Amino acid sequence: MYDAAPSAAPSSAGAPSASSAPYAVAIIGCGFVADLYMRSLAVYPEITIVGVFDRRPERLAAFAAHWMVPSFDTAEALYAALPRGGLVLNLTNPTSHVEVSRAALDAGHHVYSEKPLAMTMDDAHALAALAKSRGLLLGAAPCNQLGESAQVLAAAVRQGVAGPIRLVYAEMDDGFVRQAPTEKWLGESGAPWPAADEFATGCTLEHAGYHLGWLMTAFGSVTTVIAASARLAAPATDAPDYSTGTLVFDSGVIARLTCSIIAPHDHAITLVGDRGVIRQAKTWANGAPVRFHKRLTIRRKLLEMPVGKRLTFHGETHRMVGRKGAASMNFALGPMDMLEAAATGRPSRMSPELALHVTEVTLALQNAGLTSCAVPIATRIGEIAPMPYAQSLKH
Repeated sequence: MYDAAPSAAPSSAGAPSASSAPYAVAIIGCGFVADLYMRSLAVYPEITIVGVFDRRPERLAAFAAHWMVPSFDTAEALYAALPRGGLVLNLTNPTSHVEVSRAALDAGHHVYSEKPLAMTMDDAHALAALAKSRGLLLGAAPCNQLGESAQVLAAAVRQGVAGPIRLVYAEMDDGFVRQAPTEKWLGESGAPWPAADEFATGCTLEHAGYHLGWLMTAFGSVTTVIAASARLAAPATDAPDYSTGTLVFDSGVIARLTCSIIAPHDHAITLVGDRGVIRQAKTWANGAPVRFHKRLTIRRKLLEMPVGKRLTFHGETHRMVGRKGAASMNFALGPMDMLEAAATGRPSRMSPELALHVTEVTLALQNAGLTSCAVPIATRIGEIAPMPYAQSLKH
């Protein structure tokens, strides 16, 4: 995530820690993204932060002091303190995701990993198999598809607001990031934005999921990816800084997804249907408006209404988190869904099948190069249940 927010002064807003809270969470990794998670977890008093760990003592101390949460000297000690049924948030750098997730599963805990679940499909499948063998839940970020805007969009597709959807354009461009003052991008506890990790991992592997979750929730599984990727400003030692792909869904929908850290900032998604167009301009904002632009003819012209009708649900949706830098997202929607699923026995919307499918499609996009052919996608997902508040749109 690209965030130009300056660090904030230490706050006592801290994480919930009431002993009566029914849900328990442990955090491994206290870097930049962990601050975003803590701000989101703070809106859930029913979650207790049992403790945090980071292999860098100075970062661990600064994070624990800022958020006023217990720190542990080792991950093993933190796993031992986490009650059965608790959830480990793996917020480490991407190259450590597999190792940390494996250790947490081996310790008997459910795991929610920052994206990507793994850097290879072999590692991703191995984690999913381990979780299944232990009877544990495994999920991976992002979870913005559980947010209000994404749920509105999916409901609009289900209810045929724009008629059958024929084509989708999704943009995940973040500007010419290598020219940005990234050294000034600090989290609330003072953690620097991890530029080297972000560039080495790649904008596609880091960010394609923010659109893929929306698309998979609305249209199901991807069967084929036809993509291209390139290093436009990136050195050969870093991942591609541009990718574009045509995604073929088993529902028949075709989507074009573009990721870059080159083109001007654009996080829009546009669905083109027989009756008009559905648009949302800010994928990183849970509450951003989703609008339907009806298609009509005026004399000899065919056009979509320039001012669209905003689509909404009845009543309350979910707990919102204020804007911090580049995003206005509740990062705890996914972990909370997994905690509730573990407690009630219902399936989690943040399933290992979804994590595997997002990972496979993302790797096909990032690894395409400039001479790739159509890539068949082997993994599949089942239908993802709407959030409780998202059963139908307001008329």
